[in-house]
Amino acid sequence: MRPSDKLGRIATLTMNPAIDANTSVDQVVAERKLRCRCPSHEPGGGGINVSRAIKRLGGSSMAIYPVGGFYGKMLESFLDREGLDHRPITIEGITRENFIVYEGVSGRQFRFDAPGPTLHESEWKRCLKEVSQLDPAPDYVVASGSLPPGVPRDFYLRVARVTGEIGAKLIVDTSGEPLRLVSRAGVYLLKPNVRELGDLVGKPLRDESQLEESAMAIVEGGYADIVVCSLGVGGALLFSEDGYEHIRSPTVPIKSKVGAGDSMVAGIALFLAQGKPIRDAVRFGVAAGGAAVMTPGTELCRREDTERLYNLMGSEFR
Repeated sequence: MRPSDKLGRIATLTMNPAIDANTSVDQVVAERKLRCRCPSHEPGGGGINVSRAIKRLGGSSMAIYPVGGFYGKMLESFLDREGLDHRPITIEGITRENFIVYEGVSGRQFRFDAPGPTLHESEWKRCLKEVSQLDPAPDYVVASGSLPPGVPRDFYLRVARVTGEIGAKLIVDTSGEPLRLVSRAGVYLLKPNVRELGDLVGKPLRDESQLEESAMAIVEGGYADIVVCSLGVGGALLFSEDGYEHIRSPTVPIKSKVGAGDSMVAGIALFLAQGKPIRDAVRFGVAAGGAAVMTPGTELCRREDTERLYNLMGSEFR
């Protein structure tokens, strides 16, 4: 299914996709055999989840990702089942499996994330080539998630060069050295959290004034047109050449925080592709993030929850 010609096209790039195995126990205790409940399995990885959330919100995108082995085949079958447009790139390694455990006694979640397979140079270069050869070219490319072993730390910087060549706007959601390096490119939108923004500017950020100073320096320095700093249950801070605004999230019951960031990015990208102003796009993203924490495990946002929360934030949903 192709996106409507009236809408901007979105592509997502996930270099370290995963199968997320979710289970629960009464209590996590060291050096004891723990009897887990029957696990569920879902697709995972930054851009994969962004594409899945866009689909849930009524949009469409093209998901590009490297994949290999048994878990890779499982991932492809899950995405087929969800009706996603996707282009897997076969690699020699085996797609990773992550393990998420919910502890009943405390209500806490324990996440065990694998590093992912080592990609050969020819494999990660094929991912770049796939983005460059999309026809028609996307209007927005969302590059999201960690980089697996073998992929250079400046990979997202290389993605920025490719998106510049094809005329797409790049949205990046990553952390650490890959975030610092891609910021040199002058991308369209960066979505760090508070800790990631502090790492990017090289100092801890303790209050909103420090966040404003640091993020506006990124915008004014030409490192990004827009910075959206996610605040968890506090919503997000939007920074652009027009200044900054704190977009607050409605209060919702929290079942799991997993997937909230990816849902936020999905909401932002979808509204931007529909031609909405950035302020409305971030508001919708915050609503999607809020909707995601209302769902259990690694489940993403639901459309009806997102639309309801968006309306509660004072804008009419169209």
